[in-house]
Amino acid sequence: MRFVPSVRTAFVALLVTLAAGGLGLRAAMKSLDVYLRKEPVPLRADFGSIPSTLGRWQKFGEDQQMDAAMVESLGTDKYLTRSYALDGDPAKGVLMLHLAYYTGMIDTVPHIPERCWGAGGLVQRGDPERLPLELPIMRSIAADAPVNNATGSPYPSAIVVDPVTRAEERVALPVGEMAMTLTTFQDPRSPKLEQLGGYLFIANGRCTESTFGVRSLAFNLTDRAAYFCKVQLSARYPVGDTPSAQAFRAQSEDFLTQLLPHLMRRLPDWPALERAARTGA
Repeated sequence: MRFVPSVRTAFVALLVTLAAGGLGLRAAMKSLDVYLRKEPVPLRADFGSIPSTLGRWQKFGEDQQMDAAMVESLGTDKYLTRSYALDGDPAKGVLMLHLAYYTGMIDTVPHIPERCWGAGGLVQRGDPERLPLELPIMRSIAADAPVNNATGSPYPSAIVVDPVTRAEERVALPVGEMAMTLTTFQDPRSPKLEQLGGYLFIANGRCTESTFGVRSLAFNLTDRAAYFCKVQLSARYPVGDTPSAQAFRAQSEDFLTQLLPHLMRRLPDWPALERAARTGA
């Protein structure tokens, strides 16, 4: 097929315009330090190396392993599913910890209880609610603490003690108010028990309890790299006079106080990445 000269000229002009526009967009993005494609950031250590004893909480049973189909559905092979019992005694309380790590292009929809547990036969009771958490370690801010680029807030920090070498290391904790999204479920097979699931996300050095918030935090256009980690806790409680949410909150606060420094030691050192980005290192 042959085009008349006027059509051919217009077609060539269109191609030139598109090419120039693409080059101009790239140049503008570069000058503004805008990154649509995020670089992956590796974990500093495997989740499996998180201590089996966290304060009064002791590992109970073996870590759960997913098959290939479940890993594909989860969207990452960087995960940990482990149960901890209070004082090593399941009768005093058991929390199941689930961690999942994502990095690079943040386009994965996180698996959360209200989307997944219903498929397993559990019945959701009411809407998810926001559960504020009070963790004293989040108030520990050193005088020379680095500042989060996105918020201008200084990073809290905590001391991590290696359980083997006893060496101490100060690690940065995430910036932001600590809270979880909490959902209550009923198992028709166990009507006298209710199951609670709570989750939060740590993304690019900040924390949020929202699935919408994690996309915003992990896809800041000026960040060259990106990651997020889902932190999920679940537990079962007898249906009774004491609201299960109160018991879950108290246990979660105690557990997360012990877990968070060790978890942050394994997640990327975001203050160091921010510092390298500022200095061009």
